[in-house]
Amino acid sequence: DPQRTVDPGLLRKMGGVLSHRGPDYNGIWTNNHVGLGHTRLSIIDLSPLGNQPMPNENKTAWVTFNGEIYNFPEIKDYLITKGHQFRSRTDTEVLVHLWEEEGVECVQRLRGMFAFAVWDETARCLFLARDRVGKKPLYYANLPDRFMFASEIKAILQDPSFVRQVDIEAIHHYLSYQSVPSPYCAFKGIQKLPPAHRLLIKTGDEQPVRYWKLRYTDKLRVPNETAQVRLQEEIIERLREAIKIRLMSDVPLGAFLSGGIDSSIVTALMAELTNQPVKTFSIGFDYEEYNELPYARTVAKRHCTDHHEFIVKPEALAILPELVWHYNEPFADSSAIPTFYVSKLAKQYVTVILNGDGGDENFAGYPRYTNTGDYAVKPGIAYWLQRWLKQRSSLYAFLDPSEGLVKNGRRFVALNQKRLLYYYRITHFHELYKMQLYTQEMKQLTRGMVSVDIMLDKYRSAEATDFLDATLSVDFGLYLPDTLMPKVDIASMAYSLEARSPLLDHPFMEFVARIPADLKLKNGQQGKYIFKKAVAPYLPREIINRPKMGFGVPIDHWFRNELRDLVFDTLLSARAIERGYFRKSYIEHMLQRHQQGEQWQYLIWNLLMLELWHLMFIDGTFSPPAGVLCSPAC
Repeated sequence: DPQRTVDPGLLRKMGGVLSHRGPDYNGIWTNNHVGLGHTRLSIIDLSPLGNQPMPNENKTAWVTFNGEIYNFPEIKDYLITKGHQFRSRTDTEVLVHLWEEEGVECVQRLRGMFAFAVWDETARCLFLARDRVGKKPLYYANLPDRFMFASEIKAILQDPSFVRQVDIEAIHHYLSYQSVPSPYCAFKGIQKLPPAHRLLIKTGDEQPVRYWKLRYTDKLRVPNETAQVRLQEEIIERLREAIKIRLMSDVPLGAFLSGGIDSSIVTALMAELTNQPVKTFSIGFDYEEYNELPYARTVAKRHCTDHHEFIVKPEALAILPELVWHYNEPFADSSAIPTFYVSKLAKQYVTVILNGDGGDENFAGYPRYTNTGDYAVKPGIAYWLQRWLKQRSSLYAFLDPSEGLVKNGRRFVALNQKRLLYYYRITHFHELYKMQLYTQEMKQLTRGMVSVDIMLDKYRSAEATDFLDATLSVDFGLYLPDTLMPKVDIASMAYSLEARSPLLDHPFMEFVARIPADLKLKNGQQGKYIFKKAVAPYLPREIINRPKMGFGVPIDHWFRNELRDLVFDTLLSARAIERGYFRKSYIEHMLQRHQQGEQWQYLIWNLLMLELWHLMFIDGTFSPPAGVLCSPAC
């Protein structure tokens, strides 16, 4: 709005609430009706020349940027040949000049993780872009009289004129996917810029545009064992190069080490590429079935790392207010807990961390890929639904015959059986559960909202001919950017720690997408087949052959013991029931069944995080962590 002057105090406040993301400098720039802010975490060129917002030579364009551009030296050389002048050694400055040179197509040259905005004074436009897999977040509110954007929602909430309202459709989808999928947001009026999208704002009614997509169609030929060995070697060489460019830093760096294949090979190749012992960081639990520390120690010993550990105990849930506050929206991936603690541990020693994120999505490592294939050979959707219900016989008592077994049966039949099964494999509260959980009022509010459509759209748009490749594409477009990436970004940046993911280097991803599907999931059962072959020379045998544990958390034990009262008191409180979302009888049913030994912990955690978010961000009755800068209701 040309008539609306930007308040510098509001910009400062927005930056202040994000100071954990950048504690080294809080800068603003305003020009009447336009303002930019930035909180800096100094990584490259630690001098004041790297402070942001940063202009071009004649101050007609300004940039604010979160992330790292790993190929910025080559881009800088190119821009110098075009006559651009630089005053710093930062990757940030490359962006504003690249915008001048190539406009909206500037994102095509970038290799790295980023969320950035450029204000062009001459063209009178604002340009925003987000990296290809959503490593860095970008939220925006396109309101009638103003446009606001930020790395986290809580910055937008600092505007006192923004009215906080719950987006029921976002909550409906959250219950299924354990996070709010893009472009939805738990707050009405705010959206996520999806990964691999750019947005140019001139008139105010523009829509995001996709600029990149992972394609699985141009397959490599691997006709014999010799070709397979060459492929294994190329996988390592390409990964080594992706790691090498991520070692660029003017501050100390290290690695998260879970003891799984992905973090272990990243650690192993880092050890090859550095002169000093790699600093590694691991998290464990007192429960053996969740504890991966023995595996992490094996890798640390093999590669002579400077290793550090922390044991997460039930009292660690004292960080619940921090979890709720930092994630801004309801977020139900319980592995955020150890991710917070390993980030806190690492920050004592380093500022940059490398991790193994992306290995499972690239090489079909999750057990759900094999399970989907196993069930999918059975004839007919009814067979699987019957088997699924028998495994959860207690659900029968809550089925309402007037609703029918699957109210949206036609929609489900439209899916082929494999897609239907995969939807049930990856979701928490799917339609059968929601049917029983919701009050009649909530059923009316969510009428016509079908969460499976989000996944179905990803399948339809997948550029793949093989079902496994299409499913990997779904995970790259749904689970990875909406759950895995925010989990790591929020947890690490809460402690001013930058996380880098070499397995999500986009040239590496494009290469791996060309590998035939049967070399990833061998015989429909052996996940990560070709990757395990490739990394075998670098890792102990017990790491290659170990069962996959994931980053699990013993909340099933905690909910029956130390956290029992917290869960019962929160979910069955008068305030929670009066919201009118969920039937009290069904919540009681869930809690009681879990106490009796059934495994309801993930559904309970889902509801717990939703209620705590509601209390903190909407009601203002659940206090954020002490010492944070925020408005009274956040």
